[in-house]
Amino acid sequence: MRQVRQSAPSLVGMVPYDPKYMKTETLLSANESAYPVPDEVRAAIQRRIETLDFHRYPDPLANGLRQLIAQWHGVKVANVLCGNGGDELLFDIFVAWGGPQRKVLNFPPTFSVYETNAELTGTQVVNLPREEGTWRIDVDKACERLAQGDIDIVVLTSPNNPTGNATALEDIRRILDASDALVLVDEAYGEFGGQSAISLLDEYENLLILHTFSKAYRCAGIRLGYLIGASSVITEFKKVRQPYSVDAISQIIGEEVVSARALFDEGIVQAKKGRAELIAQLEDIPNVTVYASDANFIMFKTQFAMRVWQELNERFSVLVRDVSGDPRLPDCLRVTVGTTEENSRFIEALRAVLTETGSQR
Repeated sequence: MRQVRQSAPSLVGMVPYDPKYMKTETLLSANESAYPVPDEVRAAIQRRIETLDFHRYPDPLANGLRQLIAQWHGVKVANVLCGNGGDELLFDIFVAWGGPQRKVLNFPPTFSVYETNAELTGTQVVNLPREEGTWRIDVDKACERLAQGDIDIVVLTSPNNPTGNATALEDIRRILDASDALVLVDEAYGEFGGQSAISLLDEYENLLILHTFSKAYRCAGIRLGYLIGASSVITEFKKVRQPYSVDAISQIIGEEVVSARALFDEGIVQAKKGRAELIAQLEDIPNVTVYASDANFIMFKTQFAMRVWQELNERFSVLVRDVSGDPRLPDCLRVTVGTTEENSRFIEALRAVLTETGSQR
């Protein structure tokens, strides 16, 4: 067979992102909503899809959806840009503001895709680790580093994945004041806790906010997200985004979800209630350390985490996320808040596994 030449140098040694998706009875690993889209929203979507002109390209900028999102958040259409999930938009950030000779300030442990996107675009990563245990950002150190003037992007995840804690609004403001770097506040889990940075948009051209339909709005399967920022910043993203990246069906679904968003509130309330109950149950298990969470997931620490993860899946068909591969998170696992039944199944399985592994005394 004729061989192919080597791929781009940036890919050498890179390990593909693997969320470890597996078929399981109780899926609590991906931070999806535990609840389906309401029936009335599904019916409205179905009616519109039945009349869709599949042979025509969709609106390139999803302007109908942009208008609804702008009205929702009290901004102008020019302040909104939709994308093929938050993942496309995250990559576009590094295309537009990153690249060779440019730097991103990152606060690990956090979402690993930020560093991956930096590697792919040749952007240098400057890591300032979070405070162990509280997982807060050291804002004083961040501002000192930003004062050097060579940072182009700052990535703040609030609430943070996988640790679950939100960043205080006053800390975000201090970071915005410290530099003219583009400050991304990734609010993928923002509906579940913390304060949104949207209230700061009128004051800071360098503020960019990411939202998604995948979590609170139960649409992980369609890949739809959006940015909110200054019109000057959004214009730069229009230059690098893929044309027609939001397909016609996703635009329809997004419009119907935004229009009926009040129907999703109960799911958010239930997730918060389930989170509190699940934290209390985890705290009642000996030799388990539970971390506070503002998201729809909880990170916890136990001995033999990798073995516990494996046993939960293989013996009880309960899949959580093993985050112990991060050197800053030894023996840590992350569990999505599910339904009451799913949470109970997880707790029962965890108790059984820990008893047998000797972690529980």
